[in-house]
Amino acid sequence: MSTAAATARPREVLADLLPASRVRDAALVLGGAALTGLAAQIAVPVPGSPVPVTGQTFAALLVGTALGASRGLAALAVYALAGLAGVPWFAHATSGVSVSFGYILGMLLASTVVGALARRGADRSVLRMAGTMLLGEAIIYAIGVPYLAYAADLSASQALAAGFTPFLIGDAVKAALAMGLLPTAWKLADKR
Repeated sequence: MSTAAATARPREVLADLLPASRVRDAALVLGGAALTGLAAQIAVPVPGSPVPVTGQTFAALLVGTALGASRGLAALAVYALAGLAGVPWFAHATSGVSVSFGYILGMLLASTVVGALARRGADRSVLRMAGTMLLGEAIIYAIGVPYLAYAADLSASQALAAGFTPFLIGDAVKAALAMGLLPTAWKLADKR
């Protein structure tokens, strides 16, 4: 992507390309929460870990990046609060607090950070998007792994082995998908 294309809309995120209204914002927030809930159902158990591999983290980071910090945070807050209230859209159609709830808390912060970075153009190129996704994943782990250690009464090394190491390859794949998806979406938008 050329520098001109990357800076053509320097303070916009993808959601800003839609006509502005409160209805749009509400629909985007609810849609972001629903996308995260649907992606959480793509869940594969990890032997020896209470935390499954899910599409949830990818969706949370995608929502934050596409919607921006405030709408991304709102979408993940709706997702978390509805799940706490009993909507069965956490991994494996569960709800409520579990030992993996720290990852959901991490997604709240991560969606906000990646959304703020997207406003600064981090979603416009492959390399910047890679860094943005890796930072988002790091934030999720920085909250999720200590919470797992506390909630499951694990040592730090046990929590890393159960809640971090098994997920590195999957997270690399998720980052690669985002690296291609978001800059491509901007290229298509700039051609319109």
